[in-house]
Amino acid sequence: MTTPTTWLYWALLSAVFAALTAIFAKIGIQGVDSDLATLVRTAIVIVALSAFVWLAGKWSNPFMLSAKTWFFLLLSALATGASWVCYFRALKIGEASKVAPVDKLSLVLVAIFAFAFLGERPTLREWTGILMVAGGVLVLALKR
Repeated sequence: MTTPTTWLYWALLSAVFAALTAIFAKIGIQGVDSDLATLVRTAIVIVALSAFVWLAGKWSNPFMLSAKTWFFLLLSALATGASWVCYFRALKIGEASKVAPVDKLSLVLVAIFAFAFLGERPTLREWTGILMVAGGVLVLALKR
């Protein structure tokens, strides 16, 4: 069942798992090259998601997807990979409590990109919240 707020439940779970990702990764990359750690993590994600999709009965032939879908999933995958490489390198040399908030600057960038490319129009209240997030990122990243 999908309700108008179901997205919020999944988004909150995403935030919890993203937070755990930072903590587990910071511990896991000690004494390991960050790029190798990213590769290992990616391989595990592939196996885990494959099993999930199969067991949930959601498997279908990916070659039946449209060219447009493939193109944008390819771009998304490349952006994800680049983000993970950068994130793990930042975690390797920085404090998780500083790296993670800067990574969340993506929220601000998503709002700007969604405005520019998807035609989304946040309200003044929403832009205010987005600016507050940006300010919070600066405060947390620049703490001494």
